[in-house]
Amino acid sequence: MQFQRETEALGQVAGRLSWDQETMMPRGSADQRSDERAAMETVLHQRRTDPRIAQWLSHIDESELDEAGRAQLRLIRRDYDRSAKIPADLAAAIARTVSRGHVIWAEARANDDFAAFAPVLAEILDLRRQEAQALAGGGDLYDALLDSYEPGAKGADLDAMFGALRPRLVALREAVLDKPQLPGLTQSFDEDGQMALTHVLAKTFGYDMTRGRVDKAVHPFSSGSGDDVRITTRTVPLDPFNCLYSTIHEVGHATYEQNVNAAYRLTPVGHGASMGVHESQSRIYENQLGRSRAFTGWLYGQMRDTFGDFGIADEDAFYGAVNRVKNGYIRTEADELQYNLHVLLRFDLERALVSGDLAPADLESAWNDRFAADFGFAVDKASNGVLQDVHWSAGLFGYFPTYTLGNVYAGCLYQALRKAVPDLDAQLGQGDTSQALAWLRSNLQCHGGLRSPRDLIADAAGMSPSEEPLLDYLEDKFSSLYDL
Repeated sequence: MQFQRETEALGQVAGRLSWDQETMMPRGSADQRSDERAAMETVLHQRRTDPRIAQWLSHIDESELDEAGRAQLRLIRRDYDRSAKIPADLAAAIARTVSRGHVIWAEARANDDFAAFAPVLAEILDLRRQEAQALAGGGDLYDALLDSYEPGAKGADLDAMFGALRPRLVALREAVLDKPQLPGLTQSFDEDGQMALTHVLAKTFGYDMTRGRVDKAVHPFSSGSGDDVRITTRTVPLDPFNCLYSTIHEVGHATYEQNVNAAYRLTPVGHGASMGVHESQSRIYENQLGRSRAFTGWLYGQMRDTFGDFGIADEDAFYGAVNRVKNGYIRTEADELQYNLHVLLRFDLERALVSGDLAPADLESAWNDRFAADFGFAVDKASNGVLQDVHWSAGLFGYFPTYTLGNVYAGCLYQALRKAVPDLDAQLGQGDTSQALAWLRSNLQCHGGLRSPRDLIADAAGMSPSEEPLLDYLEDKFSSLYDL
């Protein structure tokens, strides 16, 4: 296991290079950083495909292992089998190109210039399709990429689940948007106050700041595991909720990693089970807990303490401001009700890209057409449309559907959590998340990658994953909020 622990440690170092690129790296360092990341990926690929791994695996008697040992063996074998199928030069080329592509994307986004990004997007897509072909062995290319983020998931199954989500989401959205819009915030909120409150919220939701830190980035994210788990957020003067709820969201990711059983650290089970399970934690923190009527009542007091009178009369009006449904372009800023519709758009488009049905050069027009059809108004600029997300510049094809899958998982978990903690609202009204977080920690987070994603959710929630609890939760919440 020492060999595996060293590989895991090097993977964490590689992740720190990415974190630095997003937060502190000088702009002029991009070319050198792409070479550094490629070099690190080459080393990691060599270790992950070391022929000794196959020999070691062949000498293990699985019947002598406990549950954790069997899980370690399963994940080591899976990683070895997948890595061995990918040529080393392809792995290095992907690392080098996505590092360069990220810089080009950031500049293109700042200039609202998709044409400047399209050529490198085509390069990244071609490399990822080569990877998918190596992994799929003649099977579905998108499934091969999806499996990297949600092991065992299939695009066709997600398509069916999302198809069941869409009609009720669209019907509820139409009913809500027919109602008068709830009042929102109207004044500017200073950056220092927002960042001070993010630290309060991070600690409120259990983030151990002795093993983490909060920085700013263009696109909020969480990075690392075990004793070094870092998060980022961003500030917007006229929209402090962007900062505050991005922070709560990323804390959900970060505390999951911090709360994995310490005995699993720097092993294959020492991480979250999948991106969908990871997203279930960030979304239940952000939405079912953080945007609840009870918790927003407490947060209203914190906002007044930080910013003084900011034009919202009382806790009920603040709850409405936090949860109001309105038209918007940006996925990360979307309300709970419409968020998944943003994800479904991306899921369909990236499947078309990977299959070859959509050319990268045509992506912007396809995005704009689909957005107008789904949301009823036109995209005004590329940074509000096809360039808003970092994922495709990073080559993360297959990642987007895990956001909605995470929401589905969160709906199942929240239903079980409310049964387990019957006075949850009273606790949240005092800013006390301890029992909710303890339930999530003991029923899900501590297990890391011990079980498959579906089994982990089923064990914690007491039911197989289903979209019904999420839809019921959304309909109950927004029907009450908008008096439907």
